[in-house]
Amino acid sequence: MRVPLSWLSDYVDIDFAPEALAERLTLLGMEVQKIERWGGDWEQVVVGELLAVEPHPRADRLSLTRVTVGSGEPLEIVCGATNIEPGQRVPVALPGAVLPGDRRIERTEKMGVVSNGMLCSGEELRLTADGEGILILAPDAPLGTPLVDLLGDWVLDIDVKPNRGDALSMVGLAREVGAISGAPIRFPDTDPPEQDPATADHLAVEVKDPDLCSRFVGRRVDGVRIAPSPDRVQGRLLAAGMRPVSNVVDASNYVMLELGKPIHTFDAAAIQPGDDRRSTIIVRRAKAGERLETLDHVDRELDPDTLVIADARGPIGIAGVMGGAETEIGPGTTSVVIESAIFDPVSIRRTGQRYGLRSEASLRFEKGQEHRLAALGADRTARLIADWAGGSVARGRVDTAPAEPAPASVGFRPQRVNRLLGTDLPPARQRDLLDRVGIETREEPAGTRIVVSAGTQPLSVDVREPSLVAVVPSWRRDLEIEADIAEEVARVAGYETIDSVTPDTPMPDYRWSPLSLRDAVRETLAGAGLTEVVTHALVSPEHVEAFRFRTAVGSVGGDAGPVPGVVRVTNPLSREHSILRQGLIGSLVEIASSNVRRGREAVAMFEVGNGYGRDGDRTVEWWRLGIALAGPAEPPSWNRERRRHDLDDAKGIVELLGRRLAMPAPAYRAEAGEPLLHPGRSARIAAGDVLAGIVGELHPAVAAAHDLEGIGLIVAELAIAGLSAGRLPDVRAEVPPRFPAVERDIAVVVAETVAAADVEDSIRRHGGALLRSVVLFDIYRGAPLADGEKSLAYRLTFQSPERTLIDDEIDTAMSSLSRGLARDVGGRPRT
Repeated sequence: MRVPLSWLSDYVDIDFAPEALAERLTLLGMEVQKIERWGGDWEQVVVGELLAVEPHPRADRLSLTRVTVGSGEPLEIVCGATNIEPGQRVPVALPGAVLPGDRRIERTEKMGVVSNGMLCSGEELRLTADGEGILILAPDAPLGTPLVDLLGDWVLDIDVKPNRGDALSMVGLAREVGAISGAPIRFPDTDPPEQDPATADHLAVEVKDPDLCSRFVGRRVDGVRIAPSPDRVQGRLLAAGMRPVSNVVDASNYVMLELGKPIHTFDAAAIQPGDDRRSTIIVRRAKAGERLETLDHVDRELDPDTLVIADARGPIGIAGVMGGAETEIGPGTTSVVIESAIFDPVSIRRTGQRYGLRSEASLRFEKGQEHRLAALGADRTARLIADWAGGSVARGRVDTAPAEPAPASVGFRPQRVNRLLGTDLPPARQRDLLDRVGIETREEPAGTRIVVSAGTQPLSVDVREPSLVAVVPSWRRDLEIEADIAEEVARVAGYETIDSVTPDTPMPDYRWSPLSLRDAVRETLAGAGLTEVVTHALVSPEHVEAFRFRTAVGSVGGDAGPVPGVVRVTNPLSREHSILRQGLIGSLVEIASSNVRRGREAVAMFEVGNGYGRDGDRTVEWWRLGIALAGPAEPPSWNRERRRHDLDDAKGIVELLGRRLAMPAPAYRAEAGEPLLHPGRSARIAAGDVLAGIVGELHPAVAAAHDLEGIGLIVAELAIAGLSAGRLPDVRAEVPPRFPAVERDIAVVVAETVAAADVEDSIRRHGGALLRSVVLFDIYRGAPLADGEKSLAYRLTFQSPERTLIDDEIDTAMSSLSRGLARDVGGRPRT
């Protein structure tokens, strides 16, 4: 923001040289990027007085003037302006002078008469937008004074940070200067001189989208006369980077730079009256097919998400961005409607991006507006229009939300502030620093609960020591949490005054990595020959539906687990990446399909990743391990045939992981109701409360849909406790057994429908305390077994840490488990 210091001094006394002020503002967080001497390019331009103005002897449209600059002989200068007369004091460019734009003035002959310099207009000096006549100076302007000393100014170019929208104004920056010097702030007079009738008799406002326009204030001024603004006003606007237009338009721009409140003015006669003959303004979203010619004279088709200012006929402006050409202030305007509104920052930002329109007004709206500025801005604009353009200000305002919100409060602990900053500022000093930027504070006794976050998610804490509460000024939208108050203390105290202190928080001797378990899973699977893949978490709606498990994979170890709702991206780059996936199987199937299409049938891969879902208003994510196997597990050679991956390979990988992570032995249950998997080749997996999942061959229909016919793709998705952030179990060394183990084999005949896991469970329960391991090593079907029967052969290991076992002990255990098998699963020993 460009800040002329002469303008800034209207609101606060400035006792610093420009360079010193720039340095102090920069240290305060308002970085001054450039210091410019406004008028520094007026070389040899001085104040002169017209002694005589006579017609040029050889040109009807020129005048021959005699000018004194206070010393030396009067100068004869030829001039074409018509607004000059003897006695006026004007800027005189002497021979050798340089004007803005590197325009050089020399002694020249004009129609046979030598002209010794030039009388300057405001436009030639870039002091006003008026190029028709000579700039007339004050009658008491000292003769011979360099114009830069009389009308020049210092301009600071300040980089206002995005969170400080309040500082995009002269008043806002005056507060910053006041924080440096302690000088009081002078707020400009805003109350306009009012006359009957009331504004409400001529103007009606209807806000149909209060979520996008929280407040709209309207005023009306009648009997105005459109003309250039005062020269002083034009000079200030030009120095601040704004182009003067007319007294009414300049009034709105002046208020925007002065208070930071964007204002728009309409020609009241161009606003369509309503049924009650009042000018009616409607704030609403655009309708499909509506168009508007904006002030830049571009005809635009309006998007239905665009907030517009409309009358009974249609849109007359894009809210917060640009007005319409039809209601533009022009030379014939006599009545003005003033709009001062508060718009939603996100809506304005999106609208500006949508149409490629960014303006000084939209820049301020995007950063949020102080609620009370709506009324103050309307009043100040009406006052300036009355001063500069005449006319009468209608009594009162039309205000859609006149109630001012209560100020926010943020609690803070002085000790906490000192700890964050590395300072030792007493509470009284902290309160004094905050008071310099308009933040009032009050004390809270020890043992109370204070709110240390006033944002969308309030947070309160119990405090044992006395604390303070900061009452946030209405213009400081950036102060929401305790740390913001600490930063404000540091900023006003001066960052340069705070010593550099190395944090002395003692660090622990050792901290386990929260990724150790996840890394162990990766290392184990990579060591087993699997390749890790990383797939995109954003997928298409069809992907989600195609690979949705009918039943949940399972939740373990505090894992949130899957939820039914999906998380959709608000602004996706494409439909193929519009929803967050819920599982990993689909991504692995797509990779396998891509490999097969490229002639690579052998696939052994895994992925550690997230699934996502929505449970009402709550978004949930969970960690999963996905595994996919296809093609030959062992390639053919001269001494063996090719062996394809099967379900046992996947089970073996799961059991390998279980041993690496010290988990209980996994149990398997047949899973016949999952549409994604082959009905006879899938199982549920569980290992205590630390592992749950599903494993099986991909359903033939699903495989065919992804060009995987005949591949026999084996997939698994597992929930493992600690996969998100867990540590490996401690390694415990065991003393090797001193006494030998005894092995016995048993073959159990059971019905075909009995699961091997149930048989193993029965053996373990009835085998006694000496049973150490149970391993299935053979399954037999056929004669002499009956149809519908199968034989399961297990190798049992018995061992005692205290003695060598004898046959009687083993025989007793075998008899016990045989009886248990008969009762539990209807099993009988195979002889």
